[in-house]
Amino acid sequence: MIGIAAVTVLLAFAFTFTNGFQDASSVAATLIASRSATPKQGIIMVASMAFLGAVMGGSAVAFTLSGLITIDSGVQTVFVLLAAITGATAWNLLTWRYGLPSSSTHALIGGLIGAAIAAAGIDSVFWGVTELTEMHEMAGVVKILFFFVASVGIGFAGSYLMHRTTSLLLRNADRSANRTIVRLNWAAASIMAFSNGANDSQKQLGIIALVLFAAGQSATLDVPLWARLGCAVLLAAGTLGGGWRIMKTLGRRIFEIEPIHSFDSQVFSGASIALSTLAGAPVSSTHVITTSVIGVGAAENPKKVHWPVGREIIAAMVVTIPVTMAIGAAVYLGISPFTGM
Repeated sequence: MIGIAAVTVLLAFAFTFTNGFQDASSVAATLIASRSATPKQGIIMVASMAFLGAVMGGSAVAFTLSGLITIDSGVQTVFVLLAAITGATAWNLLTWRYGLPSSSTHALIGGLIGAAIAAAGIDSVFWGVTELTEMHEMAGVVKILFFFVASVGIGFAGSYLMHRTTSLLLRNADRSANRTIVRLNWAAASIMAFSNGANDSQKQLGIIALVLFAAGQSATLDVPLWARLGCAVLLAAGTLGGGWRIMKTLGRRIFEIEPIHSFDSQVFSGASIALSTLAGAPVSSTHVITTSVIGVGAAENPKKVHWPVGREIIAAMVVTIPVTMAIGAAVYLGISPFTGM
């Protein structure tokens, strides 16, 4: 039991690394593509701020995720988590291989739901429907899906409106204004990277806390300091080491980004993710940033947006949870003979 728990924790750390080059690298994409920073400057700044966000970002999202499934057997719970992490990591690597921005958050959630259903049926998942209909409160899967839709909607609409506003305000500005915009862009990207680190790391921290609790190695679902520091380091390392494919897609293939486009995108992306983190809702920074870039591009000139690329990314958003549910369930069924259940 302890051995399987240790393997699951190690896989959670590996997933954090892939999370770094999927989600955290998305934050650097517009900063670098707009030439507000060199690739080296941008990636180091984003990795540093993501590290700080992971260390200082609290535990509200972790508690939401750790309460998503309820399975009576501690052994079975650990194997469910192992299957979920394995499926989510495989999806991250597959989408990274093709340079397609995808959500580590929803890959993990889909893997958890699929593996839990395969292990203990549909009632093992905390859907949150009763809380919504009877108590008018959002919880469980309902809360996650609501903030998924709300965050990408805010990212698109907010960035669209903001770029329309800044274009109007700067219509008579000369090129020297770009220097100020670049400095503001750095500030916005720093806040965005911090918010992203705070939200992203907590998904893995929730899994690790649940593994330790289910394996009898912890009396509570509190997040240990060593896990928080480990996830912070690996999130930053993933950003430094593997995010270039995703950055190329977000920074160049959707829309030709200038500093003002990057700034407008970062402001509403950061605000959306920060609000979701405070609400304890795991959201996808990749999805939020992607829709904000599309929103800015649509506000600038819809004809210059590469809509086929946007459609590919949106398709990945839609299929991530169903596909990873299937993968998580398949992995669990493959390893279930070893659970002894």
